[in-house]
Amino acid sequence: MKATIKLLIIVTATLLLFTGVTSAKESKLRPYILASNNQEAGLEQMVKATQKSLLQGGFRLAGEYSPYPDTHITVITNQHLILTAEKSQFGGYGAAIRVAHTKIDGKIQLSYVNPLYMAQVYRMSEDLSTIHQKLKELLGNIREFGSEDGITAKGLREYHYMTFMPYFDDHNELAKYDSYQAAVKAVMQGLAAEKGKVVQVYRINLPSKKETLFGVGIIDKGEDGSDQTVMKTCDKSPLKHSAHLPYDLLISGNKVYALHGKFRIAQSFPDLSMGTFMKIVGAPGSIEDILTRVAQKR
Repeated sequence: MKATIKLLIIVTATLLLFTGVTSAKESKLRPYILASNNQEAGLEQMVKATQKSLLQGGFRLAGEYSPYPDTHITVITNQHLILTAEKSQFGGYGAAIRVAHTKIDGKIQLSYVNPLYMAQVYRMSEDLSTIHQKLKELLGNIREFGSEDGITAKGLREYHYMTFMPYFDDHNELAKYDSYQAAVKAVMQGLAAEKGKVVQVYRINLPSKKETLFGVGIIDKGEDGSDQTVMKTCDKSPLKHSAHLPYDLLISGNKVYALHGKFRIAQSFPDLSMGTFMKIVGAPGSIEDILTRVAQKR
C-alpha cells in the first residue's frame, strides 16, 4: 500500500513538473508593452521625464523623432543589449529598443517594444529578460499588447505572416562595398542626399562585429511606405503600435541590409488582417526602394 502511494506521488510530481515546463515553453508573447496611460502631463514633459529615467537607469539615448503629430519615438540601447546583439547572426537588428509616447483622447500612452518578443523574432542568443525587467522597473509594465492570442517563443523564431511570406533571414541585401568603412560612408552620404524624404533617427555601432544599425524614418508623405501612410492604415487599435517605427538599416561587414518590408510590418502587427495588408500592398516595396536609395553609393 505504501509503495503504491509512493508511486502515485512520484507520478503526480513528474506530471506536474513536465506540465509546468510545457506551460513555460508555450507562454505567449506580444510585440509591445504598455507602461502607462495617463493625462498627468503634456507630451513634451512626459518625454523628458521618461528619457531622464532611462538615462538614470543606465540606458543611452540613441536618437529620437516625431514621425507625425502627437507621437514621439525615443530609441535606446545599452552595453548589455549591444553585447547580446553581437552574439548572433544579424542580431544587430536587436541592438535598439523603441519607446513611444502617443497622445490619444487627451491621454498619453507610454509603450515600448517587448524585449522578450524582440529577442525571439530576431533569433538572438539571449531572451533579454534582464532588459525586460529593467524597463519594467524604470517605466512600468501594465500589460503586453499588439496580438490578441500572442505567439510562442518557438513560433517567433520561425515567424512569418503566412505561407510564401518572408522570414527573418529573408532580409534584403541593399548594397555591397569593398569594406565596412566604405559601407558606413555610403549610407551616411545617402541619408544626407535623401534629406527631406528620410531622417536618420539613430546610429548604433557594434564594434566587435563591424556592424552598425541605423534607424531611418520615412517622412515623405507621398511614398507608399512612409511612416504616416503605413501607420494610418495599420494602427487602428486603441493601444497604439507607435513603437513599430522607425525602420532598420543594418550594415554588417561590407554589406547593407534591411528586413523585408512584409516581415518588418507583420512582426509588428501580427494580427493584421489580409484585407488591411492589401491596403498597403505597395508599402513593402516602397520601403525597400527608399532604403536602397539610402544605401547605394553616390
